[in-house]
This record gives sequence, C-alpha cells and structure tokens, in this order.
Amino acid sequence: MKSYICPLRKRHSALGRLTRILMLAFLVCMVVPAPVSSETIGTVDTVFHMFSRDDDIVVEAFDDPDIPGVTCYLSRARKGGVKGMIGVAEDPSDASIECVCTGDITVPEKIRNGKKDGKKVFKKGTSLVFKSMQVVRFYDKKRDVIIYMVYSDRMVEGSPQNSVTVVKVK
Repeated sequence: MKSYICPLRKRHSALGRLTRILMLAFLVCMVVPAPVSSETIGTVDTVFHMFSRDDDIVVEAFDDPDIPGVTCYLSRARKGGVKGMIGVAEDPSDASIECVCTGDITVPEKIRNGKKDGKKVFKKGTSLVFKSMQVVRFYDKKRDVIIYMVYSDRMVEGSPQNSVTVVKVK
C-alpha cells in the first residue's frame, strides 16, 4: 500500500525549517559581539553622477574598543553610481588613517603582553559580500607606542595598499 503525502504538509515542513534557521541566525547575532561602529564626520564628492549618488571620500571616526582615550579617523574612497546607491558596488582599496590621543591612555596588560600578530579593532564591508576594510592594532613594547594599520582584503586576493599611524602612550 502506497502512502500519500499531502503537498501542503511538505510546504509547512519547509516553512518550519526556514523559520528555525532564521531563529537560529537571530540568536547567533544576539550572542556574537557587534563590531565597532564608526561615526561619519563628512564626505567630499570626487565623481559626479547625474541620477545617482556621487563617488566620494568619506571620513569616519571610531574609538578603540580596548584602549579608552584613542580615537581613529579613517578616510576611504566610496563608489557611487547606481550600483553604489543600492549597495552592490565594490569600493576602491584606497584608505588613510590617523589615530590621536583624546584622553588618558592606559594599555591593558593583555595588550602589553599580547602576541605580535596584532588585533582587528575595526572592520567595514566595502562590497556586497567579499571585500572589507580593516584596521589592525599592534603594540610596540620597546617604544611604548600603539600602531594602527588600515588595509583592504578580499576573500581571494587582498590589496597591498595600506596606511599606518602611531599613538604614543603617555
């Protein structure tokens, strides 16, 4: 005897699976710490587009999440046009960084005695999926300075373009 499976029942089980996946993704987002957010300070247009957003350079600021008293200013190119307006354009890898002392700096022991590889302190997507701009922090114990480097990476191939700034610990 053949059993009959109602097509409506298949649809409900697929919908249930999708609902469970979305709920799990929501819970993961609640548990995973949010990346450091930046504040847009200003923009300068570089290429005019008649019916869409212009190409521009945006200046953003963010505070180091582990070292109070350090604020970094990131200047980066942003693609405009229709693709840029709807969020599918890939931004150029050009960026510059300057970090300044905005208060008393105390470097935590975990950073003073940490590894030499550096720690990612900021990340911003610069394409729909595969490219991002990152800021990595290093600590130079011998000179008692904090070094910040900005660079762009891509899933397959990153860019060697980078910029470095140093903040003296007082």
